[in-house]
Amino acid sequence: METRDWNNWKWQLRHAQRIGGLNEVEARYPSFLTPYGKSLLKYRAIRLQSVPDRRELIPEADTCTDPFREKTFSAKCYGVKQRFPDRVLLMVNNRCAMNCRHCTRKGLLADAEVIRTDDQLANAIGYIRKHPRVRDVLLSGGDPLLLDDSRILTFVNRITALPQIEVVRLCTRVLSTLPMRVTDALVRKLAASRKVWVNTQFNCAEELTPEAISACAKFADAGIPVSCQTVLLKGVNDSVTKLFALCSALQRARVRPYYVFVCDPIEGISHFRVPLEKAQRLEQQLAERIGGLALPRFVADLPGSKRKIPIQQLSAGSFSIADPTHQPWRLRG
Repeated sequence: METRDWNNWKWQLRHAQRIGGLNEVEARYPSFLTPYGKSLLKYRAIRLQSVPDRRELIPEADTCTDPFREKTFSAKCYGVKQRFPDRVLLMVNNRCAMNCRHCTRKGLLADAEVIRTDDQLANAIGYIRKHPRVRDVLLSGGDPLLLDDSRILTFVNRITALPQIEVVRLCTRVLSTLPMRVTDALVRKLAASRKVWVNTQFNCAEELTPEAISACAKFADAGIPVSCQTVLLKGVNDSVTKLFALCSALQRARVRPYYVFVCDPIEGISHFRVPLEKAQRLEQQLAERIGGLALPRFVADLPGSKRKIPIQQLSAGSFSIADPTHQPWRLRG
């Protein structure tokens, strides 16, 4: 293998494989890992996020595959999801460079409505036009940056051409799972509209490899803001030492630590859940150790809520899957 092969993102995807070994887990939640991803399995925090675990099949009360009712309550337009009045999410891909074991869509992606044709995109553009309050569009999935450059730019250019749109967010994990995908040519073209932002996910400092830092720098140097939405995961980053290492590394890479999410109420991730009381304590401890520019907001994304809820406003409670506004915690007061 030559270096140019290793640095070619399409070569990486062609040589990606399932990890294997746990057929009963793979049958329900398949794994997928590139050679780059496999090279990072020496780190326990990355193994936990990428390698199948029998605990994914343990039944857990008050969880389901679709707590946010994406299949039932999505916008009445193929591939478009709208939970908030000023923004919509477009599902543009159902592939990722790594099948994260904690993914909030781990049971949904295979059957997701994905915008693939020009007609489907035209319908999505029409939906946005009919909702003039929409100013922010998220391209998600799956990972939008696993599409070819021309397809990514078709989405971005068609959407940013709408006068009402101020921001297009690329929701991507390739900075941590396949950083060689971030090429100079793609970044230069994405920067042209001056409306593109990148939302990414790093969950541990070990993911900030030299390749990842270089990918982040390409966006930052082009004037594209990069924010990180971390997920709080047991065994991966559930200590103040690990969170400090992550947030300080992100700041050095010019990536804004934006959110730390507690796990969503989805099936198959019980072994990753951090108790609410511990999460609240970690937020307080981290705030005492790191400056505000590197301090993320610790939040929960609750089904039925009109906003992300700061975890300090929550208290432990129960909820029912039968209730369309079910939630794993109660608001205080």
